[in-house]
Amino acid sequence: MTTALKLKKGDTVQMLTGKDRGKQGRILDARPRDGKVIVENLNLMTKHQKPRPIRDSSRMGGSQIAPGGRVELAAAVAISNVMLVCPTCKLPTRIGYRFKDSKDGQVKVRVCKRDGCGQEIDK
Repeated sequence: MTTALKLKKGDTVQMLTGKDRGKQGRILDARPRDGKVIVENLNLMTKHQKPRPIRDSSRMGGSQIAPGGRVELAAAVAISNVMLVCPTCKLPTRIGYRFKDSKDGQVKVRVCKRDGCGQEIDK
């Protein structure tokens, strides 16, 4: 599944399904090849990590061992389970495209498809 994503790193999205349904967060990483995104503080998983030595610890001047224990990490979410939140109307929306004239020619810009809004998402 190698398609171009309509979502970008830094976009605010709302979860549509799962335990975090209805919550909003910022995209930290987009993975177009997998069709997934990582959303900040949503879809958290607990990983048990052993204490381990730090690489290049002599340069850091701190402790020689990274602490172990339970670490919470954000897991990847399928693109179909999130929806972009429009920065203007603050509601989840589908994404449309419009061509805008600029000095370099025409530029493709994402727009809100919500009725009555239609504002540009990329400024």
